[in-house]
Amino acid sequence: MKFSRFGEKFTRFSGITRLMGDMNDGLRTPGAVMLGGGNPAQIPEMQTYFQQLFDEMLAQGKLNEALCNYDGPQGKDALLRALSGMLREELGWEISPKNIALTNGSQSAFFYLFNLFAGRRADGSMGRVLFPLAPEYLGYADAGLDEDLFVSTKPTIELLPGGMFKYHVDFDHLNITDDIGVICVSRPTNPTGNVLTDEELIRLDALAQQHDVPLLIDNAYGVPFPGIIFSEATPLWNPNTILCMSLSKLGLPGARCGIVIADEKVITAISNMNGIISLAPGGIGPAIATEMIERGDLLRLSEEVIRPFYFERVHHTIEILRRYLPEERCLIHKPEGAIFLWLWFKDLPITTETLYQRLKQRGVLMVPGNYFFPGLAHEWPHTHQCMRMNYVPDPAVIERGVAILAEEVARAHAEG
Repeated sequence: MKFSRFGEKFTRFSGITRLMGDMNDGLRTPGAVMLGGGNPAQIPEMQTYFQQLFDEMLAQGKLNEALCNYDGPQGKDALLRALSGMLREELGWEISPKNIALTNGSQSAFFYLFNLFAGRRADGSMGRVLFPLAPEYLGYADAGLDEDLFVSTKPTIELLPGGMFKYHVDFDHLNITDDIGVICVSRPTNPTGNVLTDEELIRLDALAQQHDVPLLIDNAYGVPFPGIIFSEATPLWNPNTILCMSLSKLGLPGARCGIVIADEKVITAISNMNGIISLAPGGIGPAIATEMIERGDLLRLSEEVIRPFYFERVHHTIEILRRYLPEERCLIHKPEGAIFLWLWFKDLPITTETLYQRLKQRGVLMVPGNYFFPGLAHEWPHTHQCMRMNYVPDPAVIERGVAILAEEVARAHAEG
């Protein structure tokens, strides 16, 4: 049995495969402390809301309708209409249903988009994806059909009071060469919780338009929904921007519903790819989202329930971290959004890959930072000094994990 080049590339072990495998194993291992995966919180108010919504939709036949019928390759028409209307009204964007396509989760949307704008071109040249601010989401790293698809730029690091820091785009060293086919950022950023400032985003948008490439923004955690963002951030969209959203962080990761907002030409391309690869996106998530928009609940719950829950939880987690890990042992990226904390062990004598292995042996699952820097041209010690932790679990569980983390960090320093 021989695999093709495609088969060889997409069957090999990857960072995202390990992350999802660890998350699956950890969820099924009694006593495991899951601080590594990207599963959103099961917020009690949202769980109650969804249960009531499902009951009503089932009684009205709406869930059966969604389950028993194919949607078109662009996605459920009702959601395309409801969402475009909401965004026009709330944000003033000049969009219509023709500017929105649905996918089976954001991961598949980025696979489509990366390979649509980057990779081997008709003239034989290679187009690439530029990440202007590393670190970035590890799920991007293996999503290219071609090798060496990604180029990234190291950030500048601003040290802040209280043992915190923040990454910024290093525009002085941002080089947009002729082979760049798309510029991609996440806002807020997985893994760091960083939120690009409005000024940074506007400058990136201007550079993208200047070089005639799209600006792709991963908005899985951002505004207007699910609203897991704690700093001032103005949403951005124009015909040169591709904005990707998701239902996952509302608390519906199993619905696998990604949303792409873009120019009509891009939406047509996504729709055609959907038709070839999966016939059509799933209909359950879109049916739920449509109902939430029509009831006026999508933005209300994002603002009144989801954002406050995560805001309280992240600050509680920082309090726990600081009880066990002082500033001289661990710096924390300023938490501006998303569901992770990014820890920088600047003087750790071992790599965070080794630390990850030691923690795993003790039943604590986190993610070493080296997976989050795809496309860096040169080795950078910083990539081996950071770890991502999820702050979603119950505070008692987090404290148990952080205590073990502090013990292993102390052990590493003692070993020297």
